[in-house]
Amino acid sequence: MLLLGPGEDVLLCPRAPTGEPAHGRPDEALRIDLLPAPDGDPVVAAAGLAASAGADSLAVEEHDLTVARHRAMGKAAPRLRLADLGFTVEQQRIVKDEEEIGCLRIAAEITDQALGELLESILVGRTERHLALELERRLVDHGADGPAFATSVATGANSGQGRHRPSDRRVEEGDFLSVRLGASYHGYRCEIGRTFVIGTAPAEWQIELYDLVFAAQRAGREALAPGAAYRDVDRAARHPLESAGHGEGLLPRTGHGVGLEIEEDPQLAPTAMGKLDACVPVTVGPGVHLPGRGGVRIDDTLVVRPEADGGPELLTMTTKELLAL
Repeated sequence: MLLLGPGEDVLLCPRAPTGEPAHGRPDEALRIDLLPAPDGDPVVAAAGLAASAGADSLAVEEHDLTVARHRAMGKAAPRLRLADLGFTVEQQRIVKDEEEIGCLRIAAEITDQALGELLESILVGRTERHLALELERRLVDHGADGPAFATSVATGANSGQGRHRPSDRRVEEGDFLSVRLGASYHGYRCEIGRTFVIGTAPAEWQIELYDLVFAAQRAGREALAPGAAYRDVDRAARHPLESAGHGEGLLPRTGHGVGLEIEEDPQLAPTAMGKLDACVPVTVGPGVHLPGRGGVRIDDTLVVRPEADGGPELLTMTTKELLAL
């Protein structure tokens, strides 16, 4: 909790900051006070201390404030007026510094390593669930804190879906295999999605669908630049798919920001308002799913960079070539 005063500003913390990027780096001008070890909620304890220090109002994130905590704060500090902070904190987190981007870069390297090892193994006959568990184990083996989100492995008719939960379906020859995973490293999370063909050379319809999604994803990546409107990036990736007759069934957004959470602002969506800044990490992941047949999804994590610095920085490096495994 941050207390803004006429003389100095005080940051109330349940424990001393560690210096880790994910834990925040307080400004040197701040005085840091540690909360006494409470029996209950440290936020409620901090509200009581704020009221005791003379605070008359407290800005809170109403979208994240539970009814139980609101009642407890009212009892601990009945005269403290609560105001809505909105999404100010989330907006402050959109642009990352280079130390944060460094953590994302390592998370992406770990993710690429785990996925690369899986591609070298025998996949036919194994279940989606087993492959997902193996990928998550490999993430940890390579230094991740853990998976950034629940790993998705989808094969055959399941492939290409945006939010598929791995099942006991076994990988078969000729299947599309879609994989979506990411590592968390020092609290920062990345995302990658790739689609492959199992065993044999891909069928003509698989090649055509893959080439279409690849072109859409490339268009989205190339649209990333400081000053680009969120909706324009989405439109760049969405237009090729809609023009080919796949407008129905597309996900409501092409990508999103990443960082301490796997889904942060900005939202790359048709109705999203705002423009990209430099040093903003985002995903670009269009896809098409054909019910009963399967589909393709290609997803990368990138950092928005100006053209003078080489344009968008690709963090997830696993090949996007249509491989037959």
